[in-house]
Amino acid sequence: METMAKTADTVENTAFPTFDASKATDQFRAVAEKGVEQSKEALSKLTTGAETTQKALESTFETAKTAGNELSLKTIAALRANAEASFSHLEALVAVKSPSEFIELQTAFLRTQIEKTVEQAKEFQAVTTKAAEDVSKPIKAAFEKAMKDLKVA
Repeated sequence: METMAKTADTVENTAFPTFDASKATDQFRAVAEKGVEQSKEALSKLTTGAETTQKALESTFETAKTAGNELSLKTIAALRANAEASFSHLEALVAVKSPSEFIELQTAFLRTQIEKTVEQAKEFQAVTTKAAEDVSKPIKAAFEKAMKDLKVA
């Protein structure tokens, strides 16, 4: 029983901290304001990132369109040159008077066409390589900027 009396005495002599509601409200308000501020900052970064990505995509599509047009024009020019050479060769073949002349014309035509085809392939390769670099440049730049900004944050 004496233990009970000591416990009751100890509880009665213990001072409980007072709860100040105004301090708690101020702290809650400060935390809420900080959360709103961080949310606004995150939204601002997200908006900026989205705008940067949109600009990069627009630039990429425009570059792809230009590169596609350039490649189409090169293709048409190559097809036209090959068709004209073929018609000229056909006209020359019609005027042939001997089999040896036919073989000589045919051999010269094939040699010329192979050289022209190799040259055209090199031109197409150069155009497509440049197009691939130009098309990927805006996206690459936007990605590098995003990674840089991410490292800073």
